[in-house]
Amino acid sequence: MGDILVGTCSWTDRALVASGWYPRGRRDAEGRLRFYAERFPVVEADSSYYALPSERTSRLWAERTPDGFVFDVKAFSLLTGHPTRPDALPADLRPALARRRAPDPGGRDAGLLDELWARFTEALAPLRRAGRLGTVLFQFPPSLTPGPRSEAFVRACRERARGWPFAVEFRHPDWWRGDREPATAALLADLDATAVAVDTARDLPTSMPPFAPVTTRRLAVVRFHGRSPHWGTGSKEEAYRHTYTEGELAAWVPRVRGLAERTEQVHVLFNNCCADAAVRAAETMRRLLGEEVPHQLRHACMPLPGLWPGD
Repeated sequence: MGDILVGTCSWTDRALVASGWYPRGRRDAEGRLRFYAERFPVVEADSSYYALPSERTSRLWAERTPDGFVFDVKAFSLLTGHPTRPDALPADLRPALARRRAPDPGGRDAGLLDELWARFTEALAPLRRAGRLGTVLFQFPPSLTPGPRSEAFVRACRERARGWPFAVEFRHPDWWRGDREPATAALLADLDATAVAVDTARDLPTSMPPFAPVTTRRLAVVRFHGRSPHWGTGSKEEAYRHTYTEGELAAWVPRVRGLAERTEQVHVLFNNCCADAAVRAAETMRRLLGEEVPHQLRHACMPLPGLWPGD
């Protein structure tokens, strides 16, 4: 039976910080992370999706967390084919982004991507050296629909990230629908990539099937995005606003345990926003799975509730 690590998709979300979950004296950058890491063993760093992280930042993350704590780091938006604002890049790379037209890993913008990959790798090196890197999450946009061209793009990303711990979350539901499901699982298994299972709203055109495949022995990942009816259409706050009920989480318990029986480790991460809804859901899931929840977490939630390139 593999280890099951439960946490949230951010420890710096504005709604969480404003909720009062962090006590006085623990609300600065260092205090928040240390407080979080005393209560959960895993967290997703999503800031790296919006802007290239720095080596100094990931070094501080490693220094402020205990042995055994791990970060799942979200890949920078441009690396996964998402639209990216020029000001998300370092100033010296912005002109190259302005000239770039579309994702083309082997073509005219290869020089820009080469530099982005190099800087991204360098930035995360402190986490690797400290044993704090769980996986790098490549969340591909809804515009990446199944087909040969999209598969080639995913393969090109994996080639650039050869040797990295690599997890994939597709945002177009057709990757996991009907007859396509086995082919998608086979693609990820061939790439030694972890398939990310998701929980989202049901019965919407953009709903993701709650399929939980195992494509690598090393790791399985489940991300709980909430069940807002605005999933895929509303603002970030609307799309992810949801308070999970115990029944909704209990339905996932046998699936999570099933993943643990087939992998070395399972990461269960909550991305539902609205005050401290994510940390409360994470605490409930840990209890349902039979994990021992630290006394501090129970008290806090009651009232407000590898190898890498170049190695």
